[in-house]
Amino acid sequence: MPLEPEHDAVRDPKPDPKPDPNPDRDFATTLAHGIDILACFRADRPELANKDFAQQTGLSKSAVVRLTHTLVELGFLQRLGPPARYRLGASVLALSYPLLASMQIRQLARPLMKQLADHARGAVSLVVRDRLQMVYVETARSNDALQTRPDIGASLPLLSSAAGKAWLCRVPDAERAVVLNQLRVADARHYAEHFPSLAAASRDLERKGYCGNNVQWRPDAYGFAAPLWRPYQSLLYVFNCGVPSGDGPYRARAEDIGPRLVALARETERLLGLT
Repeated sequence: MPLEPEHDAVRDPKPDPKPDPNPDRDFATTLAHGIDILACFRADRPELANKDFAQQTGLSKSAVVRLTHTLVELGFLQRLGPPARYRLGASVLALSYPLLASMQIRQLARPLMKQLADHARGAVSLVVRDRLQMVYVETARSNDALQTRPDIGASLPLLSSAAGKAWLCRVPDAERAVVLNQLRVADARHYAEHFPSLAAASRDLERKGYCGNNVQWRPDAYGFAAPLWRPYQSLLYVFNCGVPSGDGPYRARAEDIGPRLVALARETERLLGLT
């Protein structure tokens, strides 16, 4: 199925004018700040102090202290120390379970993903967008040589990964423009480096049904991605396959894996009743 005409080219959106500091009168700022605190954690930084939260969020020390105290009381953070440091609490895991359990696509696609992972000698994953990143919601691995081992909840960059490019090229123009402007504001240097590659990704997606990443994100891996043609349960899912770059030249790997990844996406759509 070809892409709609508006996806034939990916244009650099004009930067938004200076936004209203409070454009949404129903927006709960304190709640958003608490979520920002939880979003500071990474796999390589499982423990953080109040000063780390302040540096990453731009919030005052006193605001951070109130937020971390509240999150500890609610079970979303564990307090360690002294000196005081924090880890994510079990309530975060419990909160995510209903979402993952309700994603029928994970159960339907898992056997197909494992078959392709075994063939490609890599990892096949299912990802969705979360703000300015792509997040794994399912994965199948068949190669421990991959230095980056995808796991549920881990993230990928939007602009420099195959999965992120596939998502950006597939969504409607208006949604893409909003996200691209947010990416530009968040990291102008990264945006300037990687935005030009979206045009080629869009052409590949239109002609082949998938797009690739030739060591643009990581020097040790190739990436290939094929999105579903329309959202499922309000989310646009993308199938991603990562393989070690040392296993063969990029073109040969793309010609082998790309069409198989597209077939996986189309079969999943059939199983979901989207075709």
